[in-house]
Amino acid sequence: MGRSRWCWTVVILLLTSAPLSAQWVDYPTPGLPRTLEGKPNLAAPAPRTSDGKPDLSGVWDAQDKVPCAPGGCTCPAQQFLNIAWGLKDGLPYRPGMGELAKARQQPPKVDEPLTRCLPVGAVERHTLPTLRKIVQAPGLLLILNEYNLSYRQIFTDGRPVPVNPKPTWDGYSSGKWDGDTMVVESAGFRDGNWLDAFGDPITDAAKVTERFRRVDYGHLEIEITIDDPKAYTRPWTFKLNQVLVPDADLLEFICHEGEKDVKHMLAGQDAK
Repeated sequence: MGRSRWCWTVVILLLTSAPLSAQWVDYPTPGLPRTLEGKPNLAAPAPRTSDGKPDLSGVWDAQDKVPCAPGGCTCPAQQFLNIAWGLKDGLPYRPGMGELAKARQQPPKVDEPLTRCLPVGAVERHTLPTLRKIVQAPGLLLILNEYNLSYRQIFTDGRPVPVNPKPTWDGYSSGKWDGDTMVVESAGFRDGNWLDAFGDPITDAAKVTERFRRVDYGHLEIEITIDDPKAYTRPWTFKLNQVLVPDADLLEFICHEGEKDVKHMLAGQDAK
């Protein structure tokens, strides 16, 4: 299966829940500013909590603003497929890591977590074409994910990231405010995970820094720095854009390991 055809297959499968999410409840988002016509005013100032900090809460979707190459984009959700596709000089792979990513791209992609209905890591989940819901509370930031009904905890109660946290898919995350930006430090990632659908690696040596900034009511910027000395020769940074999905909520989206449809998909890839 060619890259473009595979791209559309995966994106269509994941996007099936996204349009339905807008129809899930269709209940007006409390406190959402609206125009005189009653439409959501996503350009209004960002909301704030009682302590004056920006409130990151809301239902968010990936918004790809990276320009396409001449001739157009080969696929929607470009950063989901290749998280660093917009970087001018590409990724600073250590020897062997670029080859690993290329090998992972070859069908039938049996090692990809998404193909096996396994969890995906915190970084890749920002780019999935399914929704995320941020819930901001004192001492804790929760990210609820439509994909596989997974969640991520970001502790904002002042605790540091442990020196040697137990490896997990999402790692251990601790955040604090720097002005109006929430800065999240994470470590303790499961070795051998993927950063994106292209198979770019992340190892158990990685430290990830995310900077969340709510630009206005309807837009969230996330700047991410990957510092993984086992996979890359230097730290590298990229940006993601998220857009608020008003008057909506998450749908149940379940993909279990051992799902029967997976073998049919893989059989189809083997036949190509």
